Amino acid sequence: MPAPVYRRILLKLSGEALMGPEAFGYHADTLRGIVVQIREVTELGVQVGIVVGGGNLFRGATGALGGMDRATADSMGMLATVMNALALKDALQTTGVSATVMTAVSIAHVGEAFEREIALRHLQNGQVVIFGGGTGNPFFTTDTAAALRGAEIGAELMLKATKVDGVYTADPKKDASAIRYERLSFDEAIAKNLGVLDLAAFALCREQGLPLAVFSIFKPGALRRVVMGENEGTRVTLN
Repeated sequence: MPAPVYRRILLKLSGEALMGPEAFGYHADTLRGIVVQIREVTELGVQVGIVVGGGNLFRGATGALGGMDRATADSMGMLATVMNALALKDALQTTGVSATVMTAVSIAHVGEAFEREIALRHLQNGQVVIFGGGTGNPFFTTDTAAALRGAEIGAELMLKATKVDGVYTADPKKDASAIRYERLSFDEAIAKNLGVLDLAAFALCREQGLPLAVFSIFKPGALRRVVMGENEGTRVTLN
């Protein structure tokens, strides 16, 4: 069997990805499908770190728009990401995948406080490490947290899981002539305002030379195809 192209990855999951067709919370079959894809790549020997958002439970920016103090709202959003990290850990362990939660905010008995050396040790021991709590600071998105953790753990690839199988010239649901980009540079993605990541996350990935793959987490086997280097999704690189 061919070896994976990438041996250590950082997967960014949105909280909304866990909702499936629901309007809030979790959808069991959707969560199970995501876990199956993660298990497939761990069985290939790939080390997996995950940053999960919290939008299915609470979004800081939305709370701020409602008049809440932005720093307070973002702190609530961080807690939502920890809840999602725990849900993902439970789902992974149910399927026999060893997983642990590390958080950027200290919550005793819920997850380990994030420490880079310990996270690396867990990854090397074959555990999926789920990073909750964002960056631990308000005003930063979980996209930025994913870029930060990816750089810290020495990931070879950051993967942004979405509902669409890559980055397109236009919204493929509205424009049948939209074409999927197979490859983009960071500069092209920013210049075209494609909205793949927020600018802080883009800047960090570009500075650290951390390539990005955008793919659909709802397409069976897509995660495996990305780590095997197949033509799946869109790659964003320095050149």
